[in-house]
Amino acid sequence: MDSDQPKSSVSRISTLQILVVMVLWASCFPLITAGIGFSPHLTFAALRAVIAGAALMILAAALRRPLPATGRDWAIITFIGLGATSLGFLGMFHAAEFVTPGVATVVANTQPLMAAFLAALMLGETVSVRGKLGLLLGFVGIVVIAVPQFFLTGGETYALGIAYILLAAVGITISNVLIKKIAGKVDVLMAMGLQTLIGSIPLGAAAWYLEDPASVQWTPAFVASLLGLSIFGTALAYYLWFSALEHTPLNRANAFAFLVPIFGILLGMTFFDETFGWAHFIGIPLTIVGVTLVSRSGDTLSLNRHRAASSPAD
Repeated sequence: MDSDQPKSSVSRISTLQILVVMVLWASCFPLITAGIGFSPHLTFAALRAVIAGAALMILAAALRRPLPATGRDWAIITFIGLGATSLGFLGMFHAAEFVTPGVATVVANTQPLMAAFLAALMLGETVSVRGKLGLLLGFVGIVVIAVPQFFLTGGETYALGIAYILLAAVGITISNVLIKKIAGKVDVLMAMGLQTLIGSIPLGAAAWYLEDPASVQWTPAFVASLLGLSIFGTALAYYLWFSALEHTPLNRANAFAFLVPIFGILLGMTFFDETFGWAHFIGIPLTIVGVTLVSRSGDTLSLNRHRAASSPAD
């Protein structure tokens, strides 16, 4: 009995961490929309990455956290930065010009389906029949919410916004799989700080070449948006997410991403006058049921525990 208790505690803590991350991620598109009028897109994205990375690295240095020990770990962290930060931020910030925050959040979080495929291919994770049904229901719920917006807004600009969001989703998907590969092997603060700073380099170079960084309007609204994105939506979210993946299979953790659109839509309705229609009444319950099914699917956990138990100690 006692030996089972730590596993239950870790599970509850990881679930709470993941839920907090989902709320933080849901706030990102509204915060981007609030600040995008005061700064060129790439400049805004680069500033977010630099501030978040610096905050994580300062904390890691203060706590004397170790640097990655192997070249392989450095390579994986670099690719995480290029995926999550470079591609992810590029897609998010450009999409904010063409679609509303709620819709952007909805489409961006179709990435659990991409991640399920990559996790099976690269990590050997499996998804039970219940888990597959949950992923399918979550995806259908997202589609039900997002597709009607295409006919209510300008089709071409909406499609361009969706393309940018999907670009971000691809980058985030790849990085999530790579994060899972090094979770528990490198320090979380150091890894997330390094990947964010590494990812900021292409963003900063593109901003310097394509934009005028000096044109940023440092208004209170922009500063609040930038700090909210950098400290809470990025630094804290990355830290909690990496920590959760040390104890949770990627497919199970990623299923909670289907909740982000619901939080995002509620924020959009509250602050950006987005409407709540029939599509939301149908799509949101489907999404909640889907997440519930995946979160209660135990096959992936059982597989990984069996492998861990049968593997020799390092």
